[in-house]
Amino acid sequence: QVQLVESGGGLVQAGGSLRLSCAVSGRTFSIYTMGWFRQAPGKEREFVAAINWSGDNTYYQDSVKGRFTISRDNAKNTVYLQMNSLKPEDTAVYFCASARVKWVVTVDGNYDYWGQGTRVTVSS
Repeated sequence: QVQLVESGGGLVQAGGSLRLSCAVSGRTFSIYTMGWFRQAPGKEREFVAAINWSGDNTYYQDSVKGRFTISRDNAKNTVYLQMNSLKPEDTAVYFCASARVKWVVTVDGNYDYWGQGTRVTVSS
């Protein structure tokens, strides 16, 4: 069993930054690919970013490339999402998830465990 707890969400003005964290407990953290997804009001959940188990391969949704950075600290069992140059369209509940694979995956069906989400609101 794996437990994931997100933190770091909040209200920020457009152009600002936030760093989300996802603390992982339970089974060995280092063997899981980790991903961030988001769900805006009235919309389906969408992929944001993912990082493989060793941290040397990442993948981003086109709309966040160059603005968001995913990273992980296996010693701390934590994955991060640094979000810069935030836009109102980034407003959503952000979820972290873990997948029992060693490569990057972008489809939510590949992820086994999910956190409860943290809300990000970007004002214009």
